[in-house]
Formats: sequence, structure tokens, C-alpha cells
Amino acid sequence: MKKFYIKTLGCKTNAIESQIISENLKKLGFIETSKNEAEIYILNSCTVTSHSDNQAKYLLKQIKKENPKIKTILVGCMAQTANIKIENADLILGNNEKLEIEKYIEKLFENGENLFVKDIFKVREYKNKTLINSKSTRPNVKIQDGCNNRCAYCLIPFARGNSRSNSIQNIIEQINLHIQNNKKEIVLTGIHIGQWGLDLGLKFVDLLKEVEKTEIKRYRLGSLYVNEIDDELFDFLKNSKKFCPHFHLSLQSLCDKTLKNMNRNYTKNEVLIKIKKIKENFNLPFIGCDIITGFPNETDDDFTETKEALIEVKPSYIHSFPYSIRKGTKAATMEGQVLEHIKKERTKELIELCTKLHKEFLDLNKNETKEILYEKKSKEGYYTGVSENYIKVHKFSDVNLQNTIEKVNLAEFKELY
Repeated sequence: MKKFYIKTLGCKTNAIESQIISENLKKLGFIETSKNEAEIYILNSCTVTSHSDNQAKYLLKQIKKENPKIKTILVGCMAQTANIKIENADLILGNNEKLEIEKYIEKLFENGENLFVKDIFKVREYKNKTLINSKSTRPNVKIQDGCNNRCAYCLIPFARGNSRSNSIQNIIEQINLHIQNNKKEIVLTGIHIGQWGLDLGLKFVDLLKEVEKTEIKRYRLGSLYVNEIDDELFDFLKNSKKFCPHFHLSLQSLCDKTLKNMNRNYTKNEVLIKIKKIKENFNLPFIGCDIITGFPNETDDDFTETKEALIEVKPSYIHSFPYSIRKGTKAATMEGQVLEHIKKERTKELIELCTKLHKEFLDLNKNETKEILYEKKSKEGYYTGVSENYIKVHKFSDVNLQNTIEKVNLAEFKELY
């Protein structure tokens, strides 16, 4: 009976996979414990940026320094792309292997084998692993893995492979398990959920039609490209009884020159038209987006074009961050690299714009009646709740509100988040 601790870096997909790893190990008699008491330290890594890699290396070095006898297992995206022995890692597993970690732990303890990373592009089928009992009030449901795109700045396809879709049957079975555990909301997630179904000869909307038939009260979608929201999907979401009007759009830029350099397959005008259409057809939808500042060859005028377009369409939230050189990507070798201080200045401008636009969005909602799903309780006795359109509130209560839904006028709350 080995004691283990698992540390997760990166995205929601990694978080789900860590929960699955933990659950499967506990079924076999392993004991999940604190970092200080663990005999096995599992690091589920991210490789989006070089900082992510450095963070993983630091954590491995630190845990070995604290406990030289502990067995360290590096899994996930950094392990996949490195595919070599990493200092301070006793066992290295790729993204396909980590979901069967138990058999590789056995090999490590039996004969010291320590590197198992399959060529991810040779993985053709989705590896389905069911999560029996999520700790989250709003659990994520992983519906696909991988990405067929080759954006100039992104290493993720080399860590996750091409898009592979889980079957409708498996996804619905997972959702039904969450329903049996009294979950009221789920979030459909993956590496690129808009590509779900491409390898199955199906459309994303085909999956949503089946989700709609379940007894889940409401669901959200992970990040989408604007051109993946076609008329059929748009009309379905518009008429859905369960879809939360919360759109997270992967934009990265709103300058056509920069989008082309990034190898994104849409234009600024497509984005502007789609966001306006969303706002016209949904009641105060939450629209979040990602924007990279300082991509190679982005001039001041290019950045201004993006900023002015954002001011025009007024998203509810902007997640902005400076471009980071990622070795192994096309953008890393491009000419016209932007100076770091300029990237930071542009990011700062978008953060300030985000603060302004988000406040305007909250002000529009102040007298709206919304259904709030309450989640965690703080030490001070406040419950965090979230509306269909992703507005967060805090409510004090002596009564247990966790996992309950309450229809309220948002004017009751002094602050919205």
C-alpha cells in the first residue's frame, strides 16, 4: 500500500486526468496523502510555455531535496514533448500512458524501467477513462483530446496529438454518473472541443443534442473558435433549455495580419459579426476571450487595431498575456520579435480595458433575475455562487447552500464578480 501525492499544473483537461489517476490508484489500494507523507510524488505537467517546463523542473528538484527517498513520477505534456530522461524524475510517462499509471509504477518498482512515452501522433483513438466521483460542484467532462490545428506559437498538438473524440455513449455515461451524484451543472471540455466529432463523422451539435436529453440541469462549453459556431450550432444553443449563455472565444488577436502570422483560420470581421450576433440573440451573455500581445511583427498599429476592435464589441472579460517564445514552434524563429517591455505595456493596457468592460457587463446585470448555483463555503461563512451567464456572487448563510440552485435578483448582492 503506497502513499501518493499528485500535483497538477496547467489546464482543466489535466485537472480531470489527475482526478482519474487519483481515483484509479485508490481503487488499487494506494493511499492519497499530503506531500510530506507521500512515498510517490506524481507531477502532471504542462508545457504551454517555457515557464511551465521550468516550474515542473523546479518542483521535482524541490521535492527530491525535501525527501531524497521519494519516488517522483513526471507525467503529462512536458513529459510527452521532452521524451527523454529528466533530472529528478524516477519515472516519465507520456499523455497516453499516464492514464494507466498503475502498471508503470509496478514496472518502476520491479525492474527500474523509467521512460514510457509513445509517439502521440500514432495514437488514433480516444482513451476513455471514467471519473466516478468528482469533488467539484460543477465537474468538467472531457469529451476529446488533441488538436488538428498548427498555430504558429503553440506546442500543444505535439504534446496531445491530433484530435480524438470520445464517443457519445461514453460521454453520456459520464454525465449520468455526475447526475447520480447530484451534480447540477457540467462543463464540456477538452483540448479543442470544437473539433469533437471530426474523426467520428459527426458534428459537435450532434453531441449537444444528446446532452440536452439528459437530466443535467445546465451545462457550459469550453473554449471555441468563432468559426466553429456555425448557424446550426448557433440556433441549437439559442433554443436550448440547458445551455448557459457563457462563451469563451479563442481569439488571440483582432488584427488580420497578426491572425495570418499566427496561422489562425478566421478574420477580424468574422469575429465582430459573430460576437454581435451572440449579443443580439442571448440575454446578456458572458463573452470571454484570450488575446496574445506582442506576437512577432505586431506593430503599434496592429495592437491598436486589436484594442479598438475589443472596445467596439465589448467582451465581458479579456484574458490577455504577452507572447512567450516557445522553442519548437514556428513563431520562435520568426523575425520581428517584440521587446519584452512593449509586450508588458500592451498587456497592461488590455488588463485595464478588461477591468472597465467587465464592470460595464456587471452593471448591465445588476437588476437581472438569475439562477445561482452555490459552490464552496469560505471560512467566514460565505458561499460562492455562479449564475448561468457566469457572474459570481458571495452569500452568507448558516444553512448549507452548497450544490443548491436559487433564483434571485442580483440587486440583492452588494457586489458582483
